[in-house]
Amino acid sequence: MEDSITEAILAINPKAEVSVSANDIKTIVWENDTTPISEADILAKQKELVAAYDNNAYQRSRANEYPLMADQLDDIYHNGVDEWKKTIKAVKDKYPKPS
Repeated sequence: MEDSITEAILAINPKAEVSVSANDIKTIVWENDTTPISEADILAKQKELVAAYDNNAYQRSRANEYPLMADQLDDIYHNGVDEWKKTIKAVKDKYPKPS
């Protein structure tokens, strides 16, 4: 989450027009009469977004390791659904969903 201050602001107000330098909350410039959002609210939303991003690391890891959809379909055609399930399960087991 490279520019998470801006992401947090836009998560609170998707229509906000704002600029932020170097992801520094002290440099926020509210543009075109955008109603300012308190620093506390921005930081709380930022923390929430970072936690959600971190909690979904397994999804990003799985997506990088699953075979391409065309390869999966080819696997099903040639080897059947049960063999395809084994391939998918191996990735799921390698990157389990957190409880």
